[in-house]
Amino acid sequence: MSEINSIDKPASLVNSATSRHERWRLLKDQLARYGVVVGGLGVIVAIVLIFFYLLYVVFPLFLPAKVEMISHYALPEAALGKTMLLEVEEQNTLAVRYTDQGQAVFFDTKSGKTVLVQAIAIPKSAKISSFAKGSPANEGAVVYGLSDGRAIVAKHKFTVTFVDNKKTITPSIKYPLGEQPLVVNSNGTAIDNIAIKVGEDDTTIVAKSGDKIRVLNFAKEQSLFEEEAKWTHSEATLNMPASGVTHMLVDKEESNLFLLSNDGRLGFIDISDKTNPVIKQELNIVAAGTTVTSFEFLNGDLSLLIGDSNGLVSQWGMVKDATNRPALQKMREFKVSDKPILSINAEQRRKGFMAVDASGLVGIYHSTSEREMIKEQMAESAPAAVVMSPRASALMIQSDNGDIQFWHVDNEHPEVSIRSLWQQVWYESYAAPGYTWQSSSASSDFEPKYSLIPLVFGTLKAAFYAMLVAIPLSLMGAIYTAYFMAPKMRVIVKPTIELMGALPTVILGFLAGLWLAPFIEKNLAGMFSFLVIAPLGVMLFALLWQYVPKEHRQKIPEGWDAALLIPVIILSTWFAFAISVPLETMLFDQTLREWFKSEFGIGYDQRNAMVVGIAMGFAVIPTIFSIAEDAIFSVPKHLTVGSLALGATPWQTMTKVVLLTASPGIFSAVMIGFGRAIGETMIVLMATGNTPVMDISIFQGLRTLAANIAVEMPEAEVDSSHYRVLFLAALVLFLFTFIFNTLAEVIRQRLRERYSSL
Repeated sequence: MSEINSIDKPASLVNSATSRHERWRLLKDQLARYGVVVGGLGVIVAIVLIFFYLLYVVFPLFLPAKVEMISHYALPEAALGKTMLLEVEEQNTLAVRYTDQGQAVFFDTKSGKTVLVQAIAIPKSAKISSFAKGSPANEGAVVYGLSDGRAIVAKHKFTVTFVDNKKTITPSIKYPLGEQPLVVNSNGTAIDNIAIKVGEDDTTIVAKSGDKIRVLNFAKEQSLFEEEAKWTHSEATLNMPASGVTHMLVDKEESNLFLLSNDGRLGFIDISDKTNPVIKQELNIVAAGTTVTSFEFLNGDLSLLIGDSNGLVSQWGMVKDATNRPALQKMREFKVSDKPILSINAEQRRKGFMAVDASGLVGIYHSTSEREMIKEQMAESAPAAVVMSPRASALMIQSDNGDIQFWHVDNEHPEVSIRSLWQQVWYESYAAPGYTWQSSSASSDFEPKYSLIPLVFGTLKAAFYAMLVAIPLSLMGAIYTAYFMAPKMRVIVKPTIELMGALPTVILGFLAGLWLAPFIEKNLAGMFSFLVIAPLGVMLFALLWQYVPKEHRQKIPEGWDAALLIPVIILSTWFAFAISVPLETMLFDQTLREWFKSEFGIGYDQRNAMVVGIAMGFAVIPTIFSIAEDAIFSVPKHLTVGSLALGATPWQTMTKVVLLTASPGIFSAVMIGFGRAIGETMIVLMATGNTPVMDISIFQGLRTLAANIAVEMPEAEVDSSHYRVLFLAALVLFLFTFIFNTLAEVIRQRLRERYSSL
């Protein structure tokens, strides 16, 4: 009995140890399973969070604008005359009202409390006969035309000071040309209409008196030995009838004058030479029976906004005509209402504007995006005066009964719309509508261009040429390596190619931009010669190899044949580049780049799609090769052996059995490589010139979505339209890769189901 117990005890210990091992193994299996599930769910959650964060940043771009009344009060100092002009300072704290009695009334925008009243230095012997304001670039300049043929130029100024960390805004009136009125008409004729543009060193005044329009230029001359500057002036009279002219505008460069009559007759005059104005163009801009009711520059003074009696606001821009001369052309129009447009106020920092009709309806629009931001009934009848603040964040309306309404405007991203992002847009100074990306400029009146089409086009173009290089080389290499190559050679080749994938793309981009691009530019003919001579050299060697005695051919181990092609390819490459220059001279009598330009009008950029295709194809090859080679090598051996046993050749077995069975893996390899090319940043950033042009030519540059985000995101102002549009580009790239990968997975599953029975 004791012997039996001594035998059973070790057996029970063994069983117990085995049981513990099994439990531990099962526990590890469960932990691994749950870990995989948690990891997979974590990836899905991360992707979903990224998607919703991108959506969160982009969503405000398409929110509608809002207005809210802040205050409503009686007209300050109503006894000092009717309002000629309202202006609001940048902080929306103070406003100024110019009256027809020559008074400037400064008041608080929220309460209407008068802060300062200052009389304009108008001689008592003269009466006010006309009034005009300068452009926003003149920082509040206005001009009063007088009954005695003189004019006085004034400018309101808001000085900001800080005392004990408390901000104080002090208003004042300045006289940029002096307090003494300027003599415009020496004969003392009253000025019926007037326009002004005040520059740093000179000022241009255009005055209409009776049937004459005169252009005057006052230039400042500062002597080194005199404290006060002297003013000299030149003048000229336009050789055109002035009758009917009701609106006059001078652009900010003081080189163009626009005259408009009520019946829609517009004259464009070049006043670059103030002593010799030249009429450039005259045209009718409204339909018969329609009258012009308002006239204003869009920010930048490159376009005219014209309101008519039918409630329509049209934008006219300067473009080059058939003779390459500047000419006015209608770009777009906005329907506000059926009532006459009484006033147009252009934004000072964007390409937006506010239009007010005769019924008190206010509409706020953006010209580039052609987007209607606000349409609100803000007055019961035609307002006496309206103004938009410099930052377009507030507006002020004076009703016909003398009350003033002050409104807050929430309009953050008017320049972005579906049209401006995805459709052709006619930008200022462009000959025709087009797709353009240009997000910033040194000019304050720049028109942002946010079309994503050139970036999407560049992304697809770069990926196309990269895949054009990568797919044939990687797939053919994978097929040969997995199916025909000797195992010992495969052990060397496969890790070597996979090791290429570890090379940083910034290094590839650096080499492509600084070495490959200049090399291809210098040896373009050699590149095309290589594409012809290298395959011919390989085929010629294969033909000659058939005539090598069999005993010599059998000395080469099976699967090592490819090693013989290495010197052949090297010699073919050398020969292609060696004969390229004489061949180029003989066939084209000039360089190949010059021949493309002269014969087909195809230009050549040093950093172009060809460089990107080669460099990015080199980066994508390891990914496609590795996955495809594994898929082909993993095809069950019994399938290939059975095919060969039935009499099929190795080539037939490979094409009819191996490739079909491995097709899901091969397709996955191609799609993963495509996704890699779509998202590539550094190579396209350094090797393309980064120009957002839409040209299918392989010799032109491009800009991709990823490269654009990398370049511009560090400089974008947080929460600005530019910033959010870059996030929109990221969202487009995210959706693009998500949709393609989803389709790829669906196709891969169908291929697997179809060929899994082989």
